[in-house]
Amino acid sequence: MGSQEEIKIENDFILLRFQNESPENYHVKRHVNQGLIQFHFGIKGKAKFIFNMGNYALDLKEEKALLFYNPQKELPLDLEIAPNTWVISVLISIQKFHSLFTSESGNIPFLSEENKDRKYYTESDISPSMAIVLSQLFHYNLNPAIKNLYYKGKGYELLSLYFNRSEDPDAEQCPFLNDEENVLKIKKAKEIIIQNMAEPPGLEELADQVGLSLKKLKMGFKQIYGDTVYGFLLDYKLDYARQLLDSGSYNVNEVGLKIGYSTGSHFIAAFKKKFATTPKKYLMSININI
Repeated sequence: MGSQEEIKIENDFILLRFQNESPENYHVKRHVNQGLIQFHFGIKGKAKFIFNMGNYALDLKEEKALLFYNPQKELPLDLEIAPNTWVISVLISIQKFHSLFTSESGNIPFLSEENKDRKYYTESDISPSMAIVLSQLFHYNLNPAIKNLYYKGKGYELLSLYFNRSEDPDAEQCPFLNDEENVLKIKKAKEIIIQNMAEPPGLEELADQVGLSLKKLKMGFKQIYGDTVYGFLLDYKLDYARQLLDSGSYNVNEVGLKIGYSTGSHFIAAFKKKFATTPKKYLMSININI
């Protein structure tokens, strides 16, 4: 079955993690107090929010974020999570939220005079920097004594990045990314390298498979995901390797082979460079925490 975890950062600031690795949909219902703003982040897979006893539904797609707020009535959480889906939600009171933006609130549409007493729903993209923070929230592996402090810092970081519309000023000006078909091709390229992470195609072959020139593939991938094709894939593979180690079902050599390392020493070196520890020491730390 799916799983969920609630982290109470402060009295009016809650973080929720939902993970469904089962082959069936996972249904979550939760009361949400009136006056709480809801941020929902689709890390992978897909989910669906259900409103008014099933009369209306809104999809949460992969790499998308939804913001809900209704000052007139409660918005209970009724969420249907598809298989192989990860979602992170942040609930924060309107009072707490306003206190975070004392002098800069004019730059945030949600805090404008026009919107402050209205219901407000919006969908936006998850930026590359937000994706990193969301991944960190799912792969917490520090001393339990500092867990709340870690999540508090990451929760505030996530909100600040959500409202940082100037994070990548060149992205909106890039005419290539204004073409939805090209964006879909770049996302298809990402899917291909993930599905074939152990033996990924070369860049020329990948460009041919998605119907782009090599130059456009490189430029578009960097614009959307903030990294080169193989830089992104390396990060993904190592994060996936850590998940496999977390599962306790594989040893270090097996994990290295699964993500495409025929030589154990190369896997160990790459893992240590990213996580500042070896896979073996990481496994030992998991066993100690358990």
